[in-house]
Amino acid sequence: MANTTLPERNELFPIFLKLKQLRLLLVGGGYVGMEKLQAVVSNSPSAVITLVASQISDEIKELAKQYSNITLIEKPYNISDLDNKDLAIAAINDPIVSQEVAMDARSKGILVNAADKPDLCDFYLGSVVQKGNLKIAISTNGKSPTIAKRLKEVLNETLPDEIDTLLNSMQTIRNKMSGDFTEKVKQLNELTKNLSQNK
Repeated sequence: MANTTLPERNELFPIFLKLKQLRLLLVGGGYVGMEKLQAVVSNSPSAVITLVASQISDEIKELAKQYSNITLIEKPYNISDLDNKDLAIAAINDPIVSQEVAMDARSKGILVNAADKPDLCDFYLGSVVQKGNLKIAISTNGKSPTIAKRLKEVLNETLPDEIDTLLNSMQTIRNKMSGDFTEKVKQLNELTKNLSQNK
């Protein structure tokens, strides 16, 4: 009998969170903490963030000065740090603390990301391409952040900066259209069909 094993596929469900409406706990005050903090504020500068770590780097302190919505607490992590939080990121080079944060978060029904620990993660932070209002997130299912980074570079070079002007124009056109949802979709499809055709 032939082997009918299906190829592995990425079963992650992509979503875009309105982080400014959520409360985030970030555990880690070193290099990894800085990397994750930068990723969050570059995408959601209004996100309410509490960063907890035994020691917080000067780089993080400098970055936090630019954002009134970032609270720094220099002390060891405790499960009570998860109180009134919606999401958690363990960004610390300590597997024991990472696991503790992940287990505590799950016990409270809070989604968690543990840097470099895919088995402990409920979600990943993907590579992001942004051109104005257009945002594209790239996931390799944790297989290769390097490939995700390269794809980000390709898309950044390929997508014109003028794409945001196009998006704004399309919104104006959509707002002026009459008819029900189905009719608007039909009209917009007709207007944009040339974007996907090879010249």
